[in-house]
Amino acid sequence: MGRRLAVCAVAQIKNHPNYHYLRFQNMLLDCFEPIMEQTQATFDMETGIRTIITCSDDVFDARTISDNGITDVVGAHFRGEEKIAQESINGLGYAMACILSGHDDVILFMGHCKESQGESRRMVSNLAYDPFYCRPLGMDYHNVAALQARAYMEKSQITDAQLAKIVVRSRKNGAKNPYGRENKLVDEEEVLNSPLYSDPLRELHLYPVTDWAYGMLLCSEERAAEFTKNPVWITGYGSCMDRYFMGDRDLASNFSLKNAAQRAYAMAGIKDPRKEIQLFELADQAAYQLPMWAEGVGIADEGQGGQWIDEGGMETFNVNLSGGQLNGNPLLLGGAARVIECYYQLSRQAGERQVENAKRAVAQAATGGAGQHQAVIVMETQGG
Repeated sequence: MGRRLAVCAVAQIKNHPNYHYLRFQNMLLDCFEPIMEQTQATFDMETGIRTIITCSDDVFDARTISDNGITDVVGAHFRGEEKIAQESINGLGYAMACILSGHDDVILFMGHCKESQGESRRMVSNLAYDPFYCRPLGMDYHNVAALQARAYMEKSQITDAQLAKIVVRSRKNGAKNPYGRENKLVDEEEVLNSPLYSDPLRELHLYPVTDWAYGMLLCSEERAAEFTKNPVWITGYGSCMDRYFMGDRDLASNFSLKNAAQRAYAMAGIKDPRKEIQLFELADQAAYQLPMWAEGVGIADEGQGGQWIDEGGMETFNVNLSGGQLNGNPLLLGGAARVIECYYQLSRQAGERQVENAKRAVAQAATGGAGQHQAVIVMETQGG
């Protein structure tokens, strides 16, 4: 077997604040049909799709076994069907393990989330914490992120004005992305004056509630030419989980992201990400995370996130030209959105966002309180 995973085709619907007129089955169907049309893949049991990986969440879908409601839409009857219930990027790690081990050679990977359905996404993430101590305290991903934001801002000298700059840039970039959530463009003054949400985070510092769905066709190196003339390769994957209880962690350390990045770079043969990678898509669910994750993947010096912003680091390293998660992707699908933007860039389909001569890209994703779990994927063009 080869050592690379081919991304042969992707499809997505536009990120939207509230698809109240669509069921999530409809959202997936709008991604499924273009994938089949682009690749002419079949569900033949000998040479077609035999494994389907989906990403969804029982709580966001308000039902148990959320993948049970989409089996027919994604063609998963009587086939291997696996569900990723947390960060979507791990579906790609799972697909990579299936294909590089020789277990299968063609995989359909699809995901959906309607964050707008829930009464509160904070109630959803509160369930991530233990029921005896942390849930009764009201801990959720947002107020825990605020604890991390304070620790990181003190360590790396990040100011409120720099966070405003990140938000303004995200919305400008998101407006150039035809699949990006449509948000009001804002200036730095508006961000600085937006209400405090959970000190030091302001309302505009956080990604907005978003509905979205996507699909990808993945296959082995040997079979890529059957489905596309222009595959993009996944050549590195790494993930790492930090400790569960907040009191056991150094919130500003980037422990799990540094470990995930090192593993992905080693697998892809990357020695210096600043010189060998031309594009970075980082999962900035909150504005402070963009410079923090930049330190974690090695494009900003340790503890220098504030200086990195002022010196133009976001532009120098082509960070989040899609608008990033801060412009709007559902919480558990941020990783897939980052990978899809890298695919468009490396296959020269990014339109006015296109980075010339981009040959390698990194997609990063985080989930859990204060980025407890991190995963990094390295992608390359045909010529690498």
